Amino acid sequence: MKKYFLFIACCLLANFLAAQINMPAASPKFELKGTVGLAEVKVVYSRPSAKGRKVVGNLIRNGEVWRTGANASTKISFSEAVKINGNDLAAGEYALYTIFTEETATVIFNRNLKLWGAAGYNQAEDALRIEVPVKHPSSHYETFTISFSDFTRNSANFNMKWEHTKAMFKIEADVDSRVMADIKAQVIDAEPSNMGVYYQAASYYLDTDRNPKLALKWITKGIKGSEKEQYWMYHLQAKLFAKVGKKKQASAAAVKSIALAKTAQNPDYVRLNEQLIASLK
Repeated sequence: MKKYFLFIACCLLANFLAAQINMPAASPKFELKGTVGLAEVKVVYSRPSAKGRKVVGNLIRNGEVWRTGANASTKISFSEAVKINGNDLAAGEYALYTIFTEETATVIFNRNLKLWGAAGYNQAEDALRIEVPVKHPSSHYETFTISFSDFTRNSANFNMKWEHTKAMFKIEADVDSRVMADIKAQVIDAEPSNMGVYYQAASYYLDTDRNPKLALKWITKGIKGSEKEQYWMYHLQAKLFAKVGKKKQASAAAVKSIALAKTAQNPDYVRLNEQLIASLK
């Protein structure tokens, strides 16, 4: 008889668990992916909303470790080693905790990924801690928001915003040494079969303010070796001619780029070349 009642109880419990209402989470889970330099960065977090409540000092208690979102602690991962506000951080996945006050936020990258929220947090498991200023913009962010901004070739800012509170830190990836190693291997020490490689190398040299005469030599090789003339190659050549002070050649290359861009129906490059020609006068 006891076994019979136990069986009935188990069936009732199973029915109860199975008969849950499917409804949106109060703090929906969100996943954010992006590339900083050559590093893949992923953030997974749950997004609480203010709903008329004060955030700093209330929903985020001053001086207490916060999960940087809702539910499970926020997770952030890097495909390769990066710098966080100039501090080294190894590749891998971390729990992202924060300690807020009105003026500063301590940002914590913790190795323990198994905690629910901050319960059980142990500072000894931190991989990195940094302190950043807290700002109080007039803009209102109803829902806690993480975003990336201010991208460069090797960096981006990581922003945390909620209500009238904002904190930010910079993520930097090692790009230059890797790109320069590729240029050395494929262009300086070898003759690439793909003419686009000459374009890439020359463009990188121009953007990083390196040896424009060598970059001009490369893009000229790329143009001569290409089966089809490309407007973007002539535009880069025009900019490099201008960089080394050869205005006549720069203007001629820009005119050639305009003609090719018009054939390709690319008005953006037409405008870019027209602006370049105007700057040479």
